[in-house]
Formats: sequence, C-alpha cells, structure tokens
Amino acid sequence: MTYARFADWYDALMAEAPYDAWQSFVERVFARYAKRPGRRVVDIGCGTGELAIRLAKAGWQVSGVDLSEHMLAVAQAKAEAAGVNVPFFEQNMAELDGFSDLDGAFLFCDALNYLTDEEDVKRTFAAVSRALGPEGLLLFDVHSVYKMDVLFRNAVFADQGDDLSYIWTCHPLDWPHSVGHELTFFARRGDLYERYDEWHEQRTFERAVYERWLDSAGFEVLEVTADFTDAPPTETSERWFFVARRR
Repeated sequence: MTYARFADWYDALMAEAPYDAWQSFVERVFARYAKRPGRRVVDIGCGTGELAIRLAKAGWQVSGVDLSEHMLAVAQAKAEAAGVNVPFFEQNMAELDGFSDLDGAFLFCDALNYLTDEEDVKRTFAAVSRALGPEGLLLFDVHSVYKMDVLFRNAVFADQGDDLSYIWTCHPLDWPHSVGHELTFFARRGDLYERYDEWHEQRTFERAVYERWLDSAGFEVLEVTADFTDAPPTETSERWFFVARRR
C-alpha cells in the first residue's frame, strides 16, 4: 500500500463521500459527551485533510496524522488554499507521538481497518489514550463484519470517467473478516491513458473485541451506532461508529 498515485485522485474518487455526516457526527458527539470545554483534536488517518480542514474552518483546533507523505502533501496544499492552519504529521497511528492533553481524537473512513494485526489496533488505542487528556473522547468508525464477509466478498466495482477510470476487485484474505482491495486505475495523459495498480489490505474485528480492547486501553465505551444514525448496529449494518471516553 503506497498511496503514491492514489493521493492524486483521492479527492476525485471521494467526491460523494459523506464528509458533512462525519463532521455532524463529531459535533453531535462533543455536544453530548464532552466534559472539557476545549476543541483541540487530532484527525488520525486524515488522508488529504478534507475533514480536518472543514473542522478548522468551523473553529476547531485540529492536527492531522497520516502514514502517507503523498496524502499529507495534498492536505497541506489544500489547507493553505483554504486559509486555515492545520499542522500535519507523518506518523504510524500505532506509534502516535507528540500529542498530549487533547480533547479528542478520531479515525474515520475505516482508517483503523488498515491495521490488520490486532496488536497494532491495541497499540493504537493505547497511544490515543496517552495523547488524550482526562475524559478526552475517541471517535472512530470501522467496516462491520457483515460488510467484510458478505458485501466485499469477491465483489467487483468499476467506474468510467473521461479523465479517470478504475476497476476495484475484492479478494478474501487469510485473516478472519479481511479483504484485499486490488485497484487498477486508468488516468488520462493527453490522448493516452496510463495504468496504475495499487493493493490495499483491510481487516475488521467483532464489535465485542473492539470494546474489550478499548476497556484495556483505559476507555469507557459510551455508544456504538451504525451507518451515520443514532441506532445501534444490526446484523446487516455496514459501518460501526464507536464513541469512547478516556477514564
């Protein structure tokens, strides 16, 4: 997984992504659960910085963290163009460092699913716990087991555009509740199309497993909902949303 060329196309591919819904979720959760008056947060797995920049425009003090220098380069350019100050840092989320006494942290757009080793998920929760102040909030979403095992299983997606087309094929991996995403892009360069290939791996875990790991990292789980609603997950929910507070 390199994101080298993928970063150039990420915003175009995510043009229909529910950023408004993610921002509304953050604002609703903080209004409901925050016991601290501040809004100093970190967006972990921030990608090209879209959500971080939106929150910065709304008055939040936001930093962004991502493993991909290519994504962060796009994010920095977007923040400067938007006239907001969002510091971006190239870090592995499982080795989050340099933050303290934060009011909140979040990992959205299935960023946590890119950790296929359960120890890395535990390390990420522990690192976030260290970065938060007392009663700081952790918000994240992940693919549900149903989505990984059923909807993604051997699925093929495709889109044809004038300047960019792609074929996205999903392959089951050896780990439980995991999938490999084989991505082939055709990008227009003058009168020709150039082909680029990327391989991404994702894994999810049972809801109770996430809750157990959060507890071990010093968090109290406040709510688990699904698919941008206030309703609890069902057997066919596609995306789980967790809200936890550092004890």
